[in-house]
Amino acid sequence: MKRLKFLLTAVFTAIFTIAVVTACNPSTTSTGSSSGGSSGGQTLTMATSADYPPYEFVDTASGSQEIQGFDIDIANYITDQLGYQLQINNIDFNGLIPALQANRADFVMAGMTPTAERKQNVDFSIVYYQAQNTIVAKKGSNLTTPESLNGKTVGVQLGSIQEGAAKDIQGANVKPLNRINEIVQELKAGRIDAAIMEDTVAQGFISSNPDLEFNPIPTTGESGSAIAFPKGSELVERFNPILEEMKSSGKMEELVTKWFRSEQAPGQAK
Repeated sequence: MKRLKFLLTAVFTAIFTIAVVTACNPSTTSTGSSSGGSSGGQTLTMATSADYPPYEFVDTASGSQEIQGFDIDIANYITDQLGYQLQINNIDFNGLIPALQANRADFVMAGMTPTAERKQNVDFSIVYYQAQNTIVAKKGSNLTTPESLNGKTVGVQLGSIQEGAAKDIQGANVKPLNRINEIVQELKAGRIDAAIMEDTVAQGFISSNPDLEFNPIPTTGESGSAIAFPKGSELVERFNPILEEMKSSGKMEELVTKWFRSEQAPGQAK
C-alpha cells in the first residue's frame, strides 16, 4: 500500500510539473496572428537569408535582433490571411533550397529568382517583384560595365543568379561569398575589385558607404522574385491568389514604396 501511494504521488507530481513548465514557457518563435483563415493556428516555417536589405535583414539598431523587411511583411500578410502563425529561420542563402528538400521549411522568401535549374528541385509562386542587377565598385574605379570587369575579381553571393551572371562575364574572376555584408567588406578592403548585386540592395549599402558607387547593367535571362516551396506543396495554390490580390488592391505597391522608395528604406532578386 505504501508503494502504491508513493507511485501515485510521483505520477501526480510529474503531471503537475509538466503543466507548470508548459504554462511558463510559451513559444516565442512565431509572428503574426491567426485571424484570417481556418488553419487552427498552425505554424508555417519560412526560411530566409537575412543579409539582404531591404528584402530581409536583422534589425540590430533596435537591439531586438528581429528579422524585418519587404519579404517579411509579405510573408506576415499572407500567413495572416490564411490563418497561420509564422516562424522565420535565418540560414545562408545556398542552404535555402536544401532546407525545403529536407522538409525543414514550408517555404522560402529571400528575393529568390525562379530559375529553370531551381524549378527542378522546388516549386515557385508567381513573381511578386522585379529589379535589376548592378555593378558595385569604389568610386572612380571606372568599373561600370560587364566589359570593364575583364581581368577583375568580382564578388557575388554563393548560389545567387548574380553568381551565374558574373560567370558569364569574359575574363572575370568570380569570388562567391556567403553573405552580402561579407562582399561589401571584401570590396572596401580591396580584396575584390567589384561586386554584382541587385539595385535595391546596392542602394542601401551605398547610402552607408559613400566611397562606393553602383551602375545598373542590362537584365538578361531569368529575373524576378518568387516564393519557393517543396515540390508538390499545396501552399502554392493558396499563396498565389493572395499575391494576386496584393497586386490588384495596391497592398504590394504600398510595401514597395515602404521598403524601396521611402527615405528610410535600406535597399533584383538573387
